[in-house]
Amino acid sequence: MRASDLPEVRALGLFSSMEEKHFDALMEVAYLQTFPPQLDLIAEGDVADFLYIVVEGSVELFARSNGRESTMGLVRPVGTFILAAVLKDAVYLMSARTAQRSKILLIPSQNIREAFQQDAEFARAIVQELASCYRGVVKEHKNLKLRTAVERLANRLLRYHNDQGGNGSFELPHDKRTLASALGMTPENLSRAFNTLKPYGVEVEGSTIRLTDVNSMETLAKPNPLIDDRKT
Repeated sequence: MRASDLPEVRALGLFSSMEEKHFDALMEVAYLQTFPPQLDLIAEGDVADFLYIVVEGSVELFARSNGRESTMGLVRPVGTFILAAVLKDAVYLMSARTAQRSKILLIPSQNIREAFQQDAEFARAIVQELASCYRGVVKEHKNLKLRTAVERLANRLLRYHNDQGGNGSFELPHDKRTLASALGMTPENLSRAFNTLKPYGVEVEGSTIRLTDVNSMETLAKPNPLIDDRKT
């Protein structure tokens, strides 16, 4: 499949208003590749050579310092990373690896910067995308600063529950190690938090989670649209 044959990429907010000739020029230099799980894609400190677009699968963004590692975020279809470094012609501040088998579109950074200069609608879309990313960082910072570990887990489980239909049962979209890291917890703390949630109707069987008392979970979690709503 060619990069130009991906309507989901054309529909992405970043490209949806772009002039056809500029979009076609980007697709002509883009690479569409399939990667196996747990493959390192970029390393923090490396120069941003490409903009990456996740078409299928998922990618974990993470960082390391002083022997510690933490998950910074997860990118799912159709999502991009890491746009700010590409625009600034700077180094990556995070590393990335595939969380599962993933199909990814790679667009050379230089071509993205040229399109930014040439296409006003594309430039406006990039500003919107970066603004959304900034607001996402603020929400995540509030989540980590203002909630206990149990509250963070409860709200994340409610999000996954709603994302997968809200029928009382859902699958964790990634392994528990990644979940713990994304929530700023150790695997041991995650296990204790799951045990704390048992009286609130949380049942765990491998990667399958059942919520038998959603009202109790919501009372405990106290979802906040200024933290949890992706549309705010």
